[in-house]
Amino acid sequence: MTEQIPGDGFYRDGAPVQDTKAPGGPIDRKWSERTSHGRLVSPTNRRKLGVIIIGTGLAGASAAASLGEAGFRVTSFCYQDSPRRAHSIAAQGGINASKNYRNDGDSDFRLFYDTIKGGDFRSRESNVYRLAQISGSIIDQCVAQGVPFAREYGGLLDNRSFGGVQVSRTFYARGQTGQQLLLGAYQALERQVAAGTVTTHTRHEMLELVVVDGRARGVIVRDMVTGEIETHLADAVVLASGGYGNVFYLSTNAMGCNATAIWRAHRRGALFANPCYTQIHPTCIPVSGDHQSKLTLMSESLRNDGRIWVPKVGADQRDPRQIPESERDYYLERTYPAFGNLVPRDIASRAAKKVCDEGRGVGPGGRGVYLDFADAIARLGRSTVVERYGNLFEMYERITGEDPYQVPMRIYPAVHYTMGGLWVDYDLQSTVPGLFVVGEANFSDHGANRLGASALMQGLADGYFVLPNTINDYLADGPFAPVAADDAAVVEAAEAVRSRIMTLLEAGGTRSVDSFHKELGHIVWEYCGMERTEAGLEHAIEAIRRLRASYWTDVRVLGEAEELNQSLEKAGRVADFLELAELMCIDALHRRESCGGHFRAESQASDGEALRDDEHFSYVAAWGWAGPDTPPILHKEALDFENVELKRRSYT
Repeated sequence: MTEQIPGDGFYRDGAPVQDTKAPGGPIDRKWSERTSHGRLVSPTNRRKLGVIIIGTGLAGASAAASLGEAGFRVTSFCYQDSPRRAHSIAAQGGINASKNYRNDGDSDFRLFYDTIKGGDFRSRESNVYRLAQISGSIIDQCVAQGVPFAREYGGLLDNRSFGGVQVSRTFYARGQTGQQLLLGAYQALERQVAAGTVTTHTRHEMLELVVVDGRARGVIVRDMVTGEIETHLADAVVLASGGYGNVFYLSTNAMGCNATAIWRAHRRGALFANPCYTQIHPTCIPVSGDHQSKLTLMSESLRNDGRIWVPKVGADQRDPRQIPESERDYYLERTYPAFGNLVPRDIASRAAKKVCDEGRGVGPGGRGVYLDFADAIARLGRSTVVERYGNLFEMYERITGEDPYQVPMRIYPAVHYTMGGLWVDYDLQSTVPGLFVVGEANFSDHGANRLGASALMQGLADGYFVLPNTINDYLADGPFAPVAADDAAVVEAAEAVRSRIMTLLEAGGTRSVDSFHKELGHIVWEYCGMERTEAGLEHAIEAIRRLRASYWTDVRVLGEAEELNQSLEKAGRVADFLELAELMCIDALHRRESCGGHFRAESQASDGEALRDDEHFSYVAAWGWAGPDTPPILHKEALDFENVELKRRSYT
């Protein structure tokens, strides 16, 4: 153990970690250098190599389709009843690409810079620049698949703006962009299923990673219908299982979204990077009561034409239509005149919290602000607003019973996305050889805050273009020696799964899984949510530890192992959330600075904005597992900025 620092006893320092795969030279040449000089696998050998892919969202489906098209033997798993029900369908607003169709000054470099700056200078330059370079090819790919992007009158693809930028680079399909993109990837996936290169397993959940001789060689899954524990072996494993926002219980994620796949891999040796970087989305329908089990996202695209405001005076109970302009505070436009309502998500979220904390929030409990389309309807006409956002307005009315064409929407920040994830190098390979991680499951592209419309971009970039060009370099050493089902490492992994299941079923406690999950979510939201403090985080860590200890003795899981058992499914996921939540708080405690989605109250400028500490914290925090009751090990990857200037973010 090295020099003690504040937070002493919660973790210990380990050796630095470094990305050794990114080529040297100018940043705009790195990707072409990597693809030109990486090793290849011949078509004949591809047929001999198997790849397992966990998840069928945009990253997983596109990866499976691409690797299948290349000739590899792909086995795909998802816990939904169909690959097309992955949570990517919920990403409504759009997908970024630096095509500069609007001739407004966009470029690969500007998309790169906006992403680096939006992430508060806490992401790796090489990965982000590659993402910008690939973005245009994603649009071409999706158009060729028939994705119905919105078009202008003349037939050209339309664009709109999203937070954190001053150009229009977001391609969209009304308010259904994620769904349409996923249907395109699903069609590509099903084509390979029909061709026999991809085998899909629905209603299967990964519960353990199989590591043999230091390499990822397979997974242990549970058939969620029959309860059977199955072993599947391959030459490489790809995790595309999404993020961990549901650790907060209430989030915009589908209720089934979980962290089990990446957490099981973390326990088997994969480093977990930046877990404290979670994104609070500013444009969600406010909580309506304790009965809720999830929250609903209203797309960030609404901030293009909607204006956000609160009354200037607190406790104003008037109908918003009766409040005159002179008594309204359009606080984002006032505070950030250059970007207005299109500031990045972390800034918009904290600003909403601030005005509500001042007593000027609206709606039940004063936890809401108005998103008003009156000006847009008057300027553009109702028909144009309907064309752009109609399905979102309909969804809002169904949930709230209020007509947003007549009365301003009420919104409030909610947990949405996680920038943290498994650490990967430039090739998207984790610290476990043979284990690759794509999409939201990895940490690589968004730093401390993700810009809107970049999640779909990263997922498809990783699946269609990056992974197919980097996994070859690893698989060129194959075919690897076959692994037998009775190999000691395989048997141990399967037995670990069965033992864990039986421990949960036999606990025989008095509390439901959901009650533990809800209590955990309250702790994490209160102390590791929009604002964190040292004392609060230390309190949260101790509270989570007590809750986790109670969980294993007092949880009550109904049903049997060998059947459809949703209580058992939830129990395993919440057990992982309890461990992950502790690491999130430890990561937040050790990072004594404010940056992006991580706001430490002790580290803010005189105007209340986030105050980074580049001298001490310009690194990726990659955590190693040391055991359930042993302090985790911190490995630092230094972030070197050669192409952008480190400076305080300004959107004024």
